[in-house]
Amino acid sequence: MARDWEADPSASFARRLGKSARDLGNTGGRDGCPDICQLENGDIAVIGRDLTEAYRARLPEDASIAPDERLVVIPGNTLSAAKPDIPDARS
Repeated sequence: MARDWEADPSASFARRLGKSARDLGNTGGRDGCPDICQLENGDIAVIGRDLTEAYRARLPEDASIAPDERLVVIPGNTLSAAKPDIPDARS
């Protein structure tokens, strides 16, 4: 079954959205650095904690996680700091 959208693993990182984990106080080093980046094709890459199994049974009825997908959690301040950098949706 074909998907309407597919991730392109060849897309390069274009820019960070928001501030670094260090700037936000979410890490003391290079390990465990939650982040949000825009890829050159406009897609968004998120680095966070993999909590797929912890949330799988509690998803909203109209949500699901495919075998090749993961639910990741990031600190709220990471997303809030990225808000000014997130482009508006295209219609």
